[in-house]
Amino acid sequence: MATNTESGPRPRARKWQEETRLGLVRRARRINRELADLYPNAHCELNFTSSYELLIATVLSAQTTDKRVNETTPALFAKYPTPEDLAAANPEALEVILKPLGFFRSKTKSIMGLSKALVERFDGEVPGRMKDLVTLPGVGRKTANVVLGNAFGVPGITVDTHFGRLARRFGWTTSDDPVKVEQDVADLIPRKEWTILSHRMIWHGRRICHSQRPACGACAIAHLCPSYGEGPTDAKTAAKLVRDRSFA
Repeated sequence: MATNTESGPRPRARKWQEETRLGLVRRARRINRELADLYPNAHCELNFTSSYELLIATVLSAQTTDKRVNETTPALFAKYPTPEDLAAANPEALEVILKPLGFFRSKTKSIMGLSKALVERFDGEVPGRMKDLVTLPGVGRKTANVVLGNAFGVPGITVDTHFGRLARRFGWTTSDDPVKVEQDVADLIPRKEWTILSHRMIWHGRRICHSQRPACGACAIAHLCPSYGEGPTDAKTAAKLVRDRSFA
């Protein structure tokens, strides 16, 4: 007969099934506070010096890592420092720079179209409002929230794959729709915390709460998580799954 060698303070399912709305709000805010203790230096891991650079870098980060984007954008922005320069770029030359990111042809077309829209409709300036940003080619709410939160100081919830996965595991939402996830979490967390919460969630998702085999036994907020046990709960096994590097 097989025995369970894993150990840990696994919450009983009944505890979470009986959770009240007030209990959910309090637990969500406590998770946010404990994530703040875990990641006091959490920040946007894309390098940028302007709203234009952040907007382009965020669009380029689709289906690749922030690390690879950061390795590519110095050459990109050195050659095309303004939206006007990028809008007038030679596509073939731009593709050479973007090739390490993958999907470089579509990304070339995307950021050139985006830059042309900035020049033609916003005088080459990145708009600081959600309703304007989402009208730009290739810019949805996720990208807009990254730019607003990190370049303009406007609180926003960035629902990437990490954020959505953790929000569902924490029981903050049951939805796979990023807009609904954003709405559900916004109802739990104070607005002033939205941007930094996004960073904390993304950092935790990259380092501990992976899509496959989350490191439950090494997670400092396991006692607050209804999904504890989806990954190994044995401390030694879980420790091997922790990613301490800056990017994942």
